[in-house]
Amino acid sequence: MAAQDAYEQCGLDRLFLVPAAQAPLKPSDMQSSAEDRLAMLRAAVEWDQRFEISDYELKKGGVSYTVDSARYFRACFPDDELYWIIGGDQLPKLHLWKDIVELAKLVEFIFLERPGYPVKPREDISGLRLRRCDGHLLAISSTELRERERRRLSLDYFVPHKAIVYIRQKGLYLGPR
Repeated sequence: MAAQDAYEQCGLDRLFLVPAAQAPLKPSDMQSSAEDRLAMLRAAVEWDQRFEISDYELKKGGVSYTVDSARYFRACFPDDELYWIIGGDQLPKLHLWKDIVELAKLVEFIFLERPGYPVKPREDISGLRLRRCDGHLLAISSTELRERERRRLSLDYFVPHKAIVYIRQKGLYLGPR
C-alpha cells in the first residue's frame, strides 16, 4: 500500500522494490531467508505492472546500505530523478545512515507517516530533500504480521493473498506457540 501511495501521489514513472540482504540498523531482525523474502515479494506484486523488483542488495549480500543501492541505481539511470521511499519513523534515524550526506545528494526521500511516529524534519543533514506522501496510515508492522502468523491468526487484508499462500506453504514464521 505504501508503494502504491507513493507511486500515485508523487507521479512516479516506475518504482523498484528492493529487499535488503541485511538491514544495518536491524542486525538481528532476519526472520526468513533472502530467497523466501524475494519469493513473497514476487508473489505479492507479480500482477502489478507499476512495480519492479530489484534483487541488487540480495545478490550483493552482506549489510545493505542504502547509499550503495543509490549509487547502483544512479549508474543504471544517470539522467533520472531518484527517490527513496521510507516510513516517517526513519526520519529521526537518518543521521545514522551510512554516508547520509552523499545519499542526500543522490536521492530525494519520500516519507510516509506511520501512526505513533510524529514527523520531525531533519535540519542537520546537508542537502537533505524530503517529500511528504500522505498515504494510508497503517498501524501494523512486519513484526506484528510475523506474530500473527506464529499465533495462527489471519493475515487476510494485511498481506496480498499470494504472499499468504507462499508463507503457509513454506511454514514461515510459525515457531513455537
